[in-house]
Amino acid sequence: MRIALQQHGEVATRAGRILLAERPLTALGLVDKHPTEQDDRLEYAEVLATYDALVTDAAEAHADIEAALTAGVSCVVWADAEGAAAEYGEAFFDAGLRLLTGCNLGSGIAPSLTAHEVAATGTVLDVTTAWTEPGAPRRKGAAMPFPDPVGSRWAEPRETSYADRAFVAKTVGDWAAAMARVTGATDGGVVTRIVGVADLAVHLEALALATGAATIGEYPPGANRPADLAEVFLSKALDIGLDVAAHTHHND
Repeated sequence: MRIALQQHGEVATRAGRILLAERPLTALGLVDKHPTEQDDRLEYAEVLATYDALVTDAAEAHADIEAALTAGVSCVVWADAEGAAAEYGEAFFDAGLRLLTGCNLGSGIAPSLTAHEVAATGTVLDVTTAWTEPGAPRRKGAAMPFPDPVGSRWAEPRETSYADRAFVAKTVGDWAAAMARVTGATDGGVVTRIVGVADLAVHLEALALATGAATIGEYPPGANRPADLAEVFLSKALDIGLDVAAHTHHND
């Protein structure tokens, strides 16, 4: 696996370090930047077309997506980039390439947690997906039980194209979290299961981007989102360091 990394911020830098721990990685090419760390697989990316995928943490990723398409390589994008996915998805499909967008906490890890729990639940009665974003904390709303050290937070609804019932809690500081709450009917009664993650925000975002890079070959040609292959995405995220907390409650 040869990956080209376009670093716009700390997320991509950390994602690169995570990827260097992956054995299938044979080269990590830095775009527009010469390596300063000692690793035989680190190199300056001279010709983008010699890589399998371009990975970018750009908030506005159109230019990087176009560069990947022009070079004939797949593209992994940290930003949601829904407009870009709609615009370039067909072109990537026609070229037999993959465009994976939304490799972040809210659009990647959170819905993948939810999809995993839904798949493991027989008769689903209720589903909630939630994650944190930087901002002033709310003083009312829907209570979301994130793992410590984030803890329970007030959240507001968020309409998305990949989660039926999603909420976002605003937080200040370095920590971030995501959770899925799924209630289902079993032979033993009604059970609610909560799974969640909490860690440094930049680490979770980097881990999501690195997971997208490591799994890009599993997705079909065209535009994709991480939760389209939730089990694959979550399994790799766990493999490269995501820690998940779980709680099961039997409802009376």
